[in-house]
Amino acid sequence: MPHWLQLMLDSLGPLLWAALVFTAPLTLLSFALGLTVGLGAALARLFGPAWLSGIVRFYVWIIRGTPLLVQLFLIFYGLPSIGIVLDAFPAALIGFTLNVGAYSSEIIRAAISSVAKGQWEAAYSIGMTWSQAMRRTVLPQAARVAVPPLSNTFISLVKDTSLAAAITVPEMFQAAQRIVATTYEPLILYVEAAILYLAMSSVLSSLQVRLEKRLNRYGGFLEARS
Repeated sequence: MPHWLQLMLDSLGPLLWAALVFTAPLTLLSFALGLTVGLGAALARLFGPAWLSGIVRFYVWIIRGTPLLVQLFLIFYGLPSIGIVLDAFPAALIGFTLNVGAYSSEIIRAAISSVAKGQWEAAYSIGMTWSQAMRRTVLPQAARVAVPPLSNTFISLVKDTSLAAAITVPEMFQAAQRIVATTYEPLILYVEAAILYLAMSSVLSSLQVRLEKRLNRYGGFLEARS
């Protein structure tokens, strides 16, 4: 068996374990919490008082205007300067959550804004309150619009979790770095890590296509693709 193939097989287990124990939980938790933050931020931008909308705009401006790696460094390495010390995983979780929240808030805000005014009026005409109209009429329609860009955000997040290696989170990419430090074979190990990220992204992209087709079938919004 060629040396490079044996090395890839030997390192596959540790890389998959790191992906299962750290990369996957970090991705799922960050995305779920980020969506919650994004929804709250979007509603604040659309329906909140001017001062709250201003705060949200400032938050989105800061997050979208600075690199994610810098944000992670500020949280993990910068906050201890003012007495706030976080472990690597919680620091990464906060950083990714804030990042996803900012980007998803713009997606959700645009999706809600795309719902026709007549839908609100129809909901009010049958006696719904604002919250009922939002929950039963507006958000379901906005969700169909938001699913494709939010899916892309999730897929990007899977790859972005590799940046957590820079703040010592032992996720998949850092596992590859540790093996490189003992084998001195960076090309082979980094190619293997890239292949694993590509495989995960491909699976998620396939699921995204199926979800969009399902929304098209039952929601009548997305264009059907064969």
